[in-house]
Amino acid sequence: MRPVEPRRLGVHNGVRAVHHWALVTEGTSTGRRAAGAAASAIGALGRSSARALTKALGGEARTRVIVTLAAVLGLSSADASTVGASATQLRHALHIGNTDIGLLVTVTSLVAAVASLPFGVLADRVRRTWVLGAAIVLWGGAMIWSATVSSFGELLLARVFLGGVTAAAGPLVASLVGDYFPAYERGRIYGYILAGELAGAGIGFAVTGDIATLSWRAAFVILALPAFFLAWLVFRLGEPARGGRDALIHPEATERPPVEDEGPHETDAQRLSRERGLEPDPELVLRKDPRRLGLIEAARYILQIRTNIVLILASACGYYFLAGVQTFGVEFVTKQYGIAQALGTLVLLVVGGGAIAGVLLGGALGDFLLRHGHLRGRILVAAIAATLAVVLFIPAIFTRSAVTALPYITFAALALSAQNPPLDAARLDIMVPLLWGRAEGVRTLLRTGAQALAPLLFGAVSDYVFGGGRSGLQWTFAIMLAPLCASAYFLYRGLATYPRDVATAAASARPRPDPDEW
Repeated sequence: MRPVEPRRLGVHNGVRAVHHWALVTEGTSTGRRAAGAAASAIGALGRSSARALTKALGGEARTRVIVTLAAVLGLSSADASTVGASATQLRHALHIGNTDIGLLVTVTSLVAAVASLPFGVLADRVRRTWVLGAAIVLWGGAMIWSATVSSFGELLLARVFLGGVTAAAGPLVASLVGDYFPAYERGRIYGYILAGELAGAGIGFAVTGDIATLSWRAAFVILALPAFFLAWLVFRLGEPARGGRDALIHPEATERPPVEDEGPHETDAQRLSRERGLEPDPELVLRKDPRRLGLIEAARYILQIRTNIVLILASACGYYFLAGVQTFGVEFVTKQYGIAQALGTLVLLVVGGGAIAGVLLGGALGDFLLRHGHLRGRILVAAIAATLAVVLFIPAIFTRSAVTALPYITFAALALSAQNPPLDAARLDIMVPLLWGRAEGVRTLLRTGAQALAPLLFGAVSDYVFGGGRSGLQWTFAIMLAPLCASAYFLYRGLATYPRDVATAAASARPRPDPDEW
């Protein structure tokens, strides 16, 4: 309230008015100075944090790339999580059930799986940053469209379109990471980027979940707005040279000195396989320029690499369970532990913090083992993490206390997410650089095809097998631990095939004396 000046109070009360005016203006001035000091302190803290992050990531150029690619996966994950976070409101507004909620997520994932193949081809042949930026603009349009629908059918159609354009993220980000960053730190870099994906899932749950309690349409719009700014940032990224020839080296990198006789695009794993004299598979040594391979021929070659099949199966099983958690996690937590949705969202945010710690730890640990001569280090980290995830989820599912369950869920999420960065880096080690985009497209197709069934099956099993409600979700989550067990099994199998496939990729990437061979 604006203080009243002394002259407006009359002469009779002049002395008292002057005293009052002095006190009010002094208080107002003090408050303004305090507010200004607080704002300055917050600004200084923000600038200090930004400088520390930039230094840790290796300079402005590297930070810009890492943060932008993390935001791309984060936005994609947030979009996917919005349906699950708004499930209760969507059921009431559109008069649908758990099976219909699962169908929305499943159809989006299936379309994304199919669309990943053409985006994989584009990732190996065209300017990737332009394609990715254009796709993100369409994401924003699809989310706005989702907010305007009036029926389940219209929402389903909007999600189909969204799935088609979000498919660009997987192949294009994988190819860009391989060329932007040196091989010895790709696990750690993937950890940073996948932390963005998990943060996006957390935003999808927390922010849009809370907004959805007021309006599910507003929840969709909120996620559409950042897409256009993110697309602008992606358009501004420089296109890296193919094969990692111009990788962004950390200015303080001391982990791995250059090796004089290594191949032109040789990864650390490939260098170790060469130093140990590992023989490649002669039938899989690629002698033809990968750029000349058609999609069918490239896919046939990619699926002949046994470790690649193992990693696809393992990641499909892990993401299958994760898709169910993203769709029904909030509902399970609120019903199983008897807490409100807002508190359930807070619980999942804590769990998300554990998952972010997992990707950062898993990627760094895989790189550490590889730098110290453990060729199978990345696969081993993922296999142990998958085993721990299964063990930790069991008590979390069957307890009824949120306090008791929280440590189990948090560390289970840490173990579940720790698998992904070392596996993503390992996939680049067993593949020729000019096939990275198509390999990721094929992997995304097969992985997402299996993953897409998870929300529908989770919802159907909960409704029709176990009768719905709290008990239905509890037993559904318990049964769905089987794919996590399978993921650990496949990864242990991959320990045997990985070294030779790494040697094969190294042999395929070496220059040929014959001009007809690439």
